[in-house]
Amino acid sequence: MKISIITITYNSEKTLRDTIESVLSQSYTDIEYIIVDGKSKDSTCDIVRSYGDRISTFVSEKDNGLYDALNKGIKLATGDVVGFLHSDDMYASTETVKIIAEAFSKFQIDSVYGDLVYVDQNDTDKIIRFWRSHKFSRAKALTGWMPPHPTFYLKREIYEKYGGFNTTFKIAADYESILRYLVRFKASTFYIPIVLIRMRVGGESNKSVKNIIRKSLEDIRAMNTNGLIFFAALFNKNASKFKQFMPPEWVNRQM
Repeated sequence: MKISIITITYNSEKTLRDTIESVLSQSYTDIEYIIVDGKSKDSTCDIVRSYGDRISTFVSEKDNGLYDALNKGIKLATGDVVGFLHSDDMYASTETVKIIAEAFSKFQIDSVYGDLVYVDQNDTDKIIRFWRSHKFSRAKALTGWMPPHPTFYLKREIYEKYGGFNTTFKIAADYESILRYLVRFKASTFYIPIVLIRMRVGGESNKSVKNIIRKSLEDIRAMNTNGLIFFAALFNKNASKFKQFMPPEWVNRQM
């Protein structure tokens, strides 16, 4: 089973090597690694090129934002399964992709997801938040629950059938896509109850009050589009984030 891993970049020189090394150090070998760059002005492209043919596909051109770049990566992918590792993220271990591939093979499902930890920008061993997920429930999804998108791996045929990211969303297209695949079109999924991804803090949607409001409005539109009752779902979705701030000692026992 070939796994296509997509990293999108733009002026990512400070963190990109960690991301690339995380992919290249995986014990699973049937990986197609695609990097889509938005015409970076720093040394990002030089870093990518320094890895030569260890990067399966590399393109650098202007895009229309995050989700447009991700869609480009999906179109370039040839693997059975597609996943994303953003340019400031890392896998939790060298066995992560192997675990993901084994879940697809064993359970014959359309998608998998797992747990996620947010780590300090500079000290990636320091855990700030822990997003512990749970077994998928359509009922819970209808009230605002969602799995961590950075851990979400989906068969390429599902992207081809139901489309990639809706680029009319500027912040919440990942949330809308999961609702579309799992809730609206009922793609099958499986929860892997371990931490799969280490993600540096500093997401775009939480950088300012303006972005938080914009994210909430986009969440409402995503919910309406996919059949959720937004006033209950939005409250539950935001309230669930408080559980992510757990004592690091408890989180480390889950990894």
